[in-house]
Amino acid sequence: MNGVINLFKPKGLTSHDVVNIMRRITGIKKIGHIGTLDPNAAGVLPLCIGKATRISEYLIDMDKEYIGELTLGLATDTLDVDGKVINHSSKTVNEEDIYYIFDKFRGKILQEPPMYSALKHQGKKLYELAREGKFIKRAYREIYIYDIKILKNINNRKIIFYTKCSRGTYIRTLCDDIGKALGTYGYMSYLMRIGVGDFKISDSYSIDYIKSLDKSSIGTLILPMDKVLNHMDKLTVDDKYFNKLKNGVQIPLPINLINSYERDTLLRIYSNNIFIGIGRTIEKNNVLYIKMDKVLI
Repeated sequence: MNGVINLFKPKGLTSHDVVNIMRRITGIKKIGHIGTLDPNAAGVLPLCIGKATRISEYLIDMDKEYIGELTLGLATDTLDVDGKVINHSSKTVNEEDIYYIFDKFRGKILQEPPMYSALKHQGKKLYELAREGKFIKRAYREIYIYDIKILKNINNRKIIFYTKCSRGTYIRTLCDDIGKALGTYGYMSYLMRIGVGDFKISDSYSIDYIKSLDKSSIGTLILPMDKVLNHMDKLTVDDKYFNKLKNGVQIPLPINLINSYERDTLLRIYSNNIFIGIGRTIEKNNVLYIKMDKVLI
């Protein structure tokens, strides 16, 4: 089995828990996840299986989509429902202000990663330091909110919303920041990831369903590596270059494509009707060549 499976992670499990469960189910050790999903969140968690673990670096930057719930008036130390309440406010927030502030968080913004996160400081995870009562100043990071919209406003206190955002966005921090911008507090009381790039929740499979299948049936759920890399252009090269590419030898870019690509362009490379792997255009003496980044056969 080599490919990617669109798995639905239930709330309460870490992303690594899910990887271990899938290793036991499939008997395959080489499994890794694309984009960590917090234990208190449910939703889409694509898993790379077998040789596909080698392509995760090309998939990690995919945009994410979430349905979340923001509860106003309270702040927790973890910024989510599992944390300890550390602040509260009785301020009444009106609907007009809520819609106005949500719109302000669309586009490029800066976020300070939460202290309760898996980011590391001097080799130690931040959440480990937080549990020891230590708090480290975190550098702000630039993220992008492509879309954010309120789906339901319940008494101006609980707001269910949709957002599509870039890699590295913390929805917990987003909720905390929106609460502060409204002059009160806020925490993330629910989160479901409904999309990771082209992986959508409507096409995901539960762990229980996968457990009910035999291994050959599980194989039918796994997407081929080239299919999940369809954000890269497909390039079919002459069969005579098959062995050279397979062995890492660079070949000239076909003449008819010289003006189609710049250097450092990643491409899905095919030859002999076989997907060889991921190639990259390189420049040498003002001429573009193709050299394999990853041979996957």
